[in-house]
Amino acid sequence: MTAVATAHGMDGSLVPPDWPPLTLDEVRALLSQFPALGRPERILTVSPRPFSAAGVVATKETNVFIKRHHQSVRDREGLLEEHRFLAHLLAHGAPVPRVFASASGETAIAIGDSIYEVHETPAGVDLYEEAISWTPFRTVAHAHSAGQALARLHLAARDFAAPPRKPRPLVASFTVLAARDPIAAMARYLGLRPSLARHAAVRVCAAQALDLLTPFHAELAPLLPALGSLWTHNDLHASNLFWSDETANARATAIIDFGLADRTNAVHDLAHAIERNIVEWLTLVQNAKQSPAVHLDHLGALLDGYESIRPLTPSEAAALAPMTALCHAEFALSEADYFLGVLHSEERAVAAYDGWLVGHAQWFLSDAGRQLLDALRRRAKARSPRGATLQ
Repeated sequence: MTAVATAHGMDGSLVPPDWPPLTLDEVRALLSQFPALGRPERILTVSPRPFSAAGVVATKETNVFIKRHHQSVRDREGLLEEHRFLAHLLAHGAPVPRVFASASGETAIAIGDSIYEVHETPAGVDLYEEAISWTPFRTVAHAHSAGQALARLHLAARDFAAPPRKPRPLVASFTVLAARDPIAAMARYLGLRPSLARHAAVRVCAAQALDLLTPFHAELAPLLPALGSLWTHNDLHASNLFWSDETANARATAIIDFGLADRTNAVHDLAHAIERNIVEWLTLVQNAKQSPAVHLDHLGALLDGYESIRPLTPSEAAALAPMTALCHAEFALSEADYFLGVLHSEERAVAAYDGWLVGHAQWFLSDAGRQLLDALRRRAKARSPRGATLQ
């Protein structure tokens, strides 16, 4: 009997999942195509992540992590984009899990209207398994190690030459605010996503967000030519890391969940890590009048860890403040596209296109938002000529 499953809700609560959980009969049919992994014996965990159905499955030979997507969210081509990136990272020494291939050599297995992927379970502890995005690290040491893990990923990704992804739900791209003319770029972005283009409130909120974000785009624009193009993770959160142990000084041992990956740049990815971990956005969902907590100690540790492996160039350091204010925009729109086009939920879509797209943009213009961005600007100015941060 399958255990009752819950998923992370948009306000941080646990809610019924949008996608039915994996069943043992289902994974037995799937893993019959992976004879080397052995017959499945039981489902050990049910993932609370909301956008797919996933869990760790014990087989006769090993434990594997299986994820099922609806093909309206990820088709075979879309999943293979992620798998090629993971294979490159693994070959270049990044701490990422291997994707298993079936007996016929396939890593993306289509069955009916679903598509599956089977990963090895990384070494380490899933310490933040129940944590959702926009909740902080437990310790400064965890933030430091997460920064190091992200820097190692960026070094491994340097020679991955794949083009940007095609328009898909739930991808954290960077095209609109990377353009010289964001208004025209926004029109193109919406036009490629019919569920957004035909929605009047989305168009209004998109225009409002662009207006709010104009000063940050102006700050970033002169620096964009110096930011090298790179395939990036775009969701480096504590719960997308495995850890060496359960202590306050645990080290990150693996990075997982590459569903939001796309060709952006290292600063965009680092900005997402700041946004996901340093600002407690769920406070705004629960009480719009209360400003989210900002963990500046974790911010310093995250960046110190990153730069201990891959020092930022002066241009990258200067770009980090405006990028942190801008990076959320396209993923908020992508989530709105998912809620409208896949789940057909106006209630949840409005939280994305109004609460997250517009609300986060407004917050970065508040006193608390300015304090965070000013901390990044001060750090960028306090650098040695070689680009390393001053200690």
